[in-house]
Amino acid sequence: MALTKNQKRLRIKSRIRKVVSGTEARPRLAVFRSNKEIYAQVVDDVSGKTVAAASSRDKDIASTKGTKTEIAALVGKAVAEKAIKAGIDTISFDRGGYQYHGRVKSLAEGAREGGLKF
Repeated sequence: MALTKNQKRLRIKSRIRKVVSGTEARPRLAVFRSNKEIYAQVVDDVSGKTVAAASSRDKDIASTKGTKTEIAALVGKAVAEKAIKAGIDTISFDRGGYQYHGRVKSLAEGAREGGLKF
């Protein structure tokens, strides 16, 4: 039985999550990429709380024109800005089973530009 693309991604994601975990001092920046949108949230896994979140559906980002890669960079900057407001500057990056390429890479670089350290 062949695995679907999503099942393969979920297997990779569970392998990543065995290693990458968010603490209060160093939360996890989790990325979800759909065909149209991209979402990012900073999560403290110890308390199970989302510290900051941003997505391409946010009003200020959704109104901008550009490629999906350019919008992903804006989402990275937005989540970095919100995380820094919440007092977080160091995170661990969780690519969510996606390749570190294209939109996921653009989001990570945008978060770095926004002032987060990985």
